[in-house]
Amino acid sequence: MLIKILPLKPTLISILCLALLSCGGKTTNKDENISIIKVGCEQMDEYLPILKDKSIGIVANHSTIIGQTHLVDSLLSRGVLITKIFSPEHGFRGDAADGVLIENDVDPKTGIPVISLYANKRKPSKEDLTQIDLMIFDIQDVGVRFYTYISTMHYLMEACAENGIPLIVLDRPNPNGFYVDGPVLDTNFRSFVGMHPVPVVHGMTVGEFALMINGEGWLNNGVQCNLTVIPCYNYSHDSTYTLPVSPSPNLPNQTSVYLYPSLCFLEGTMVSIGRGTDFPFQVFGHPSFPDMGFYFTPESRPTSSINPPLKDQKCYGFDLRDYTDKYFLDTRSINLSWLIFAHQTFPQKDKFFNNYFNTLAGSRNLREQIEKGFDEQTIRSSWTRDIEQFMEIRQKYLLYPDFSR
Repeated sequence: MLIKILPLKPTLISILCLALLSCGGKTTNKDENISIIKVGCEQMDEYLPILKDKSIGIVANHSTIIGQTHLVDSLLSRGVLITKIFSPEHGFRGDAADGVLIENDVDPKTGIPVISLYANKRKPSKEDLTQIDLMIFDIQDVGVRFYTYISTMHYLMEACAENGIPLIVLDRPNPNGFYVDGPVLDTNFRSFVGMHPVPVVHGMTVGEFALMINGEGWLNNGVQCNLTVIPCYNYSHDSTYTLPVSPSPNLPNQTSVYLYPSLCFLEGTMVSIGRGTDFPFQVFGHPSFPDMGFYFTPESRPTSSINPPLKDQKCYGFDLRDYTDKYFLDTRSINLSWLIFAHQTFPQKDKFFNNYFNTLAGSRNLREQIEKGFDEQTIRSSWTRDIEQFMEIRQKYLLYPDFSR
C-alpha cells in the first residue's frame, strides 16, 4: 500500500493519496486496455477509523454506491452512526425531475431524516448541522460547470467551515475529465448553475474541485473548510470512465453525458434538446426547423421533465445518438457548430435566445458572438487566454496524472 500525504496547508486541508488493489468500475486508459478503478468510498479502511464514535451527516443520492449497495447502507451495517442525510437536486433517490424543488423527508428504508438542499435553501443551516461531528460528500458528478452538484458541495464546504465541522469528500472519476474547454465564468454572472470562475468543462474530479474551492479562497469571507479527500485508485485524466448509474434523470447514458457540455447551451434558447423524450441531451430540434428526416415530440414525464420545452410539438432536427465514444475522446472539445447552426436556422433571430443563456454561458460574450455571426474558431480563440490561466490554477490541485495535450 502506498500512502502519500501532501503537506498540510494552513487551510487544514488533508489529502490521502492511495494505491490499493480491489474490484471496482472499469476505466480504459491510453496505455492499457481494461484496468480496475476504485472510487473513494470503496476504500473504507482509510476513512472508517475517522468515523468511529462520531455522529455523521452525509450528502448523498442514488449514485452514492459501492458496487450495487448504497453507501448509507454499507456504513450502517458497519456500525457507523448516520444522523442526517442531505439531498441535492433530483433528491436522495435521484428520481426527481430537473428544477423540481425537493422537500425534507425521512428515508423509509433507514428512518434517517433527509434534509433537502434543493428547496428553500441551498446551504445547510446551523440548526441542520447540530449533533453532527463530521460530514461526508459522495456524489457522482459529470465535470461540467452547469451541473449543480459542485454548487451543493460549495455550500456544504462553506457551512462546515462556518460551524467547525470537518468534511470528507469521497472522490469519484470525472467522465468528462479528459479535457478542458469553454468560456470561463465571469463572476458577475454567478448562479447556482455556475458559481466559480472556471470553464464549462473543467477537467477535475469533485475532490480536486473541492481543493480548488478551498485553496483559491472562494468560500464566503474566505473561510477554510477542514477538508479530507479520499482519492480514487488507478484513475488518471487520460482515463475514460463509464458511469455505473445514470447521474440524473435527463442524462440516461454515456452519450448524453458526453453531449451535455455542448447541448446544454441550447437550454438557453428556443430549441429543445430532447427533454420529455427517451433520449434527452442526445438530439436537438424545433418545430420551425426544416424537415431533414428526423423529428421528436417532447411529452410530460414526471420523473424527468414535467413540462419540457415545446411540449407536445413536433420538433424537426438532428439525432446525435450515433456519435461514438471515439468521437468525443478524439475531439476533446465542446461542439459549437450545433448552437451556431440552430441560430442560423431559426427564423426569428431576435427570439432565439432566452434570459437563461447568459447565465449558462457565464457572460454576455458568447451570445454576442453568435449574434454577430462569428465562426467557431473565432469564438474558441477568445477563450484561449482565460483557459490557459485556469490551467495554471487547476494544476495546483490535481490528485491524478493529467491528460495528454
